[in-house]
Amino acid sequence: MNTKKWTALDLVQIALVAALYVALTLTPPLNAIAYGAYQFRVSEMLNFLAFYNPKYIIAVTIGCMIANFYSFELIDVFVGGGSTLVFVTLGVVLFKKYMNERILGGLFNKAFLYFSIFFAFSMFTIALELTILYQLPFFFTWFTTGVGELASLLVGALIIERLAKSIDFTK
Repeated sequence: MNTKKWTALDLVQIALVAALYVALTLTPPLNAIAYGAYQFRVSEMLNFLAFYNPKYIIAVTIGCMIANFYSFELIDVFVGGGSTLVFVTLGVVLFKKYMNERILGGLFNKAFLYFSIFFAFSMFTIALELTILYQLPFFFTWFTTGVGELASLLVGALIIERLAKSIDFTK
């Protein structure tokens, strides 16, 4: 990802995706299910944009950090944002090669399904944060945040893939 070649349009698109992430996280009633040990963030579907163009890794990271600024603790800005940056990047690197393959009777793009499972497992970072800050049970919190993440990503995978048929996210 060569940020020196970014145009003004790239920066505007990054800002728009980050703003959309924030809006999809903070807007009532979505904000009621976006935080804590039981979370379902509709905004997490935007992670899949990184498969089309790596600039969206920055966009979802910034969006996550801004949305987490409104959470329980300031540390969530860095834990959640850092986790997003690391695991979205890793997920794209690991699974992009499966973008043109289908799975489960053609229902899911293989890259998106593998990424969803991988990213759900990455929720150990959030579980660890909640365990340290609020003494929540680690494995139960990892399970609940992971299941919520998996569910939101699977729904998002279907939505983003459908949108990609009419919007060119590669630009």
